[in-house]
Amino acid sequence: MRCAPQVHGASRDAIDHVKDIIQREINSVTDNPLLFPDKDKVISGGNFHGQPLALGLDYLGMAVSELGNIAERRIARLLDSSLNNGLNMFLTKHGGLNSGYMITQYTAASLVAENKILSNPACVDSIPTSANQEDHVSFGSISARKVRQIVENTEQILSIELITACQGVDLRSCNPLKDLGIGNRIVYQTVRELVPTLHEDRILYLEIKEVKDLIHTGQLVKRVKQKLTLL
Repeated sequence: MRCAPQVHGASRDAIDHVKDIIQREINSVTDNPLLFPDKDKVISGGNFHGQPLALGLDYLGMAVSELGNIAERRIARLLDSSLNNGLNMFLTKHGGLNSGYMITQYTAASLVAENKILSNPACVDSIPTSANQEDHVSFGSISARKVRQIVENTEQILSIELITACQGVDLRSCNPLKDLGIGNRIVYQTVRELVPTLHEDRILYLEIKEVKDLIHTGQLVKRVKQKLTLL
């Protein structure tokens, strides 16, 4: 818990770094050969290789995966009555009859495990192509597909964290809208518009998806920023 700023900050730095790489590479020339008719020159080019993107995207996958790793650890602590400072086990008032949010930690743990596998870098591998004309390749397209799945998995983990955190607030506070700070209050209200307090076990995957969509589209962050800007 105390190292969350360091973990989140390191991931944010990595994301900013990869953003710079992508912006540079997307504006570069990848043709081969490169033709400069005004200078009457033809130059052999290798920007098509894609190594900058491959390295960057593998790095991005690790950074995003770490956000999911630490979020899952917070979920696990929140659901464990021996660690959550007095909240009910699995955040349900009627344990035994109900499982509460127990199974959501299974889901988060499964997604974290998948992310760990996907975080293995593709760019350190290679295989010759074009009759050994291109004897070293970046595997950047694999890096891109992997990081896309890592991002989707991590959004689901963060969705579970938000839902369970709101449940914890309901169990802890009689008046969440009064007790929470401004930013947390907006997050709580936004989640509660989609996900009611859990009193008895119910199907949860649709609610996880709805909150995930809030994260994916940026609407949740947008709401918080708009409110804080008005203060």
